[in-house]
Amino acid sequence: MSGRTKSYFLSDAHLGAAYIADPRAHEAALVDFLRGIEPTAKAVYLLGDILDYWFEYRTVVPRGYVRFFGQLARMADAGIEIVWFTGNHDIWLFDYLRDELGITIADPSGGGLLKDIDGTLFFMGHGDDFGQQPRGYRALRGIFRCRFLQKLYSGIHPRWSIPFAHGWSSHSRKSGPPVPVLTPRARCAVELASRRLAVENPALRYIVLGHHHVAIDEPVSSTCRLVILGEWISSRTYAVFDGSSLQLLKY
Repeated sequence: MSGRTKSYFLSDAHLGAAYIADPRAHEAALVDFLRGIEPTAKAVYLLGDILDYWFEYRTVVPRGYVRFFGQLARMADAGIEIVWFTGNHDIWLFDYLRDELGITIADPSGGGLLKDIDGTLFFMGHGDDFGQQPRGYRALRGIFRCRFLQKLYSGIHPRWSIPFAHGWSSHSRKSGPPVPVLTPRARCAVELASRRLAVENPALRYIVLGHHHVAIDEPVSSTCRLVILGEWISSRTYAVFDGSSLQLLKY
């Protein structure tokens, strides 16, 4: 009998971020984790910002992440379901990784999607579009998701676009990784959206999000819990579902 009975959830590794002191060691730690869960994993859900930046060109593959991609391909080839949700940093995942690695790319509207896992109803999403967001952020998100603007951007040579994107990503983080803080406004938006979602879906048991870089496990209602996964930069937190309960753990 197969020992692959567990579903794993992680987010916000930000592989390739300029503020990570040792990118190779950072990637190796994530690969080691994936190798470690391979014997028990039936599914792995990557809830966004796994890469600090990614843009797929028609004929060009950005350099890096070979060991990480290879491990995902190995797991997918072994029959493990891999679902990668787009985040606000790896928003431009299209079909290359889907086709080459044999994984599913999820880019749901409405902040996430509902999924039944072993008879338990989950809501999953990156978290950047969950709850009411500031107008400026919504506008910027709309620009990044505009297909016409994506086409124009793809016409810029990667020699210029990739350094620009990495600089944009890290311009406010020159002193180090983002500090894990869920502001009162963001917490209020997440809590309100979580309660509304639980009311609309009485069978919902878990709301699992990334994005906020804070590890949280708290009740939304008497039957539903909110789990925010934290990050995989320094804390290396993740969640695992064994078919009956979800645990938030640290690697």
